[in-house]
Amino acid sequence: MTGLDLTRLDPKQMADWQIAEAAAEHMKTVYQLGDELGLEREEVLPYGHHVAKLDFGRILDRLQDRPNGKYVEVTAITPTPLGEGKSTTTMGLVQGLGRLGKRVIGAIRQPSGGPTFNIKGSAAGGGLSQCIPLTEFSLGLTGDIDAITNAHNLSMVALTSRLQHEFNYDDATLAKRGLRRLSIDPRNIAQGWAIDFCAQALREIIIGLGGSMDGFMMKSGFQITVSSEVMAILAVATSLADLRKRLGRIVVAYDQKGRPVTTGDLEVDGAMTAIMTRALNPNLMQTVEGQPVLVHAGPFANIAIGQSSIAADLLGLKLADYHVTESGFGADIGFEKFWNLKCRFSGLTPSCSVIVATVRALKMHGGGPRVAPGKPLDPAYTEENVELVEKGVENLIAHIETVNKSGIPAVVCINHFHTDTDAEVAAVRRAAESVGAKAAVSRHWEHGGAGAEELAEAVIAACEEKADFRFLYKEDQPLKEKIDLIAREVYGADGVSYAPAAEERIKQIEADDALRKLGTCMVKTHLSLSHDPNMKGRPRGWTLPVRDVLIYRGAGFVVPVAGDIKLMPGTASDAAFRRIDVDVETGKVRGLF
Repeated sequence: MTGLDLTRLDPKQMADWQIAEAAAEHMKTVYQLGDELGLEREEVLPYGHHVAKLDFGRILDRLQDRPNGKYVEVTAITPTPLGEGKSTTTMGLVQGLGRLGKRVIGAIRQPSGGPTFNIKGSAAGGGLSQCIPLTEFSLGLTGDIDAITNAHNLSMVALTSRLQHEFNYDDATLAKRGLRRLSIDPRNIAQGWAIDFCAQALREIIIGLGGSMDGFMMKSGFQITVSSEVMAILAVATSLADLRKRLGRIVVAYDQKGRPVTTGDLEVDGAMTAIMTRALNPNLMQTVEGQPVLVHAGPFANIAIGQSSIAADLLGLKLADYHVTESGFGADIGFEKFWNLKCRFSGLTPSCSVIVATVRALKMHGGGPRVAPGKPLDPAYTEENVELVEKGVENLIAHIETVNKSGIPAVVCINHFHTDTDAEVAAVRRAAESVGAKAAVSRHWEHGGAGAEELAEAVIAACEEKADFRFLYKEDQPLKEKIDLIAREVYGADGVSYAPAAEERIKQIEADDALRKLGTCMVKTHLSLSHDPNMKGRPRGWTLPVRDVLIYRGAGFVVPVAGDIKLMPGTASDAAFRRIDVDVETGKVRGLF
């Protein structure tokens, strides 16, 4: 525990950044955190006094014979557009376990500049359950996302440069310059550029305007950095050698015969690895109550893998008795990818999963009025309405059943808002227990770790249960069978339909022995169990439309894209950047949340 007096902080009266600023006065240094974790001084690589990277490879080598701690995953029900407090719950659970005397570490994802400056905020948690220091967390941290942006864009520089040279020079001239003709097809480019903002104006662009020395003219576009395959590789890499190998397998384009052109073919993979080497080390921060938190990899499980990194989890499991790791959005997206991709890659077996639920979201799924960011909540969400909650619990039950299919225990965290009534909470508890889950009320936002002790006790009990962990699909199953299993067993669809582009890509995948064994990383909306964000609750009688399939050969999975979802989100009219500023007298940042 820090010297912070939580009783003088009232999250109902203070903004998150104000609480974070007050807590910052009592932070431990990274060396204090390192000493508490049993780290050697050389294993802590400081970025100032309160943020550090941890020497991932060195620590794992030293602790390889130490047994792993309990492995706890945090997911959620289908959220409202406001979010349901998954990061806040992760921080609260870490603090609650700490108050019960457990040696505990959390792992969360680094926020993207897109939501930080847009609507959702920085995802550091909230109230009295936050990751601090907030400013560093929100504004670039140690540069991992910048490294990903640069590595990704360097591969596009290499590709577009080669296109220009191949168009302008014959084979003999190319050979003199040490190049071989790759015969890249400019109509079949596999990726675009990356920037870590929600910049909808860059989704579709034309590049290479001008003369022959200004590049090759063609259609292109941007995706948000956290959806880049380079980010996915950071999330799943288990060593520097693994990172290097995966970066060299990224497919950037296809040649005139439809064969893949990789970063290795362009001889840019080594330089990309050089940019990414430091980023492989997880970042060390802390909760407002002083427990260690590892921050690594990125968000957006709807358009990316959306997991805290395997590297962070491997470290946390060696350094603590309980390691709490966060997955993106609901269990249909975040937990499913944790279950069938991340755990398959890491070889780790989780002890239990925590499903965050709010009365507010269950009322929405029960037919409540529309919830929109930046607009006041309808009174239906702040006044007692048990009937709405009871109608909405079908969504919660669907997510519990998904976790049950993995063979690990599920704990429902009822993330308590001060407007929730006892009758509404009881309805959620009954629903959870009806399908075999434990349920615990948690008031961590308002009371910090003290408010999360019931949740922590439920998690400890769940971790003592015997798990029978199993994957949803086999590695060598045909891709359509994998997609169908996810659609039916997780989303509740009646089946799957495929656009011609998706059918063509699936034929290509099934004809390649290496591609056929890749995992399946679905892209779909996070606002519904279905592909349609307007279908709330537990939709029935629908078909999942897959319009395209991307190939992330380096990351180790294929990416079926369902519904109308884009890899570059848009910025709203009332974006958060309008309220973020700096106090020029003190240099402190205001307005982050």
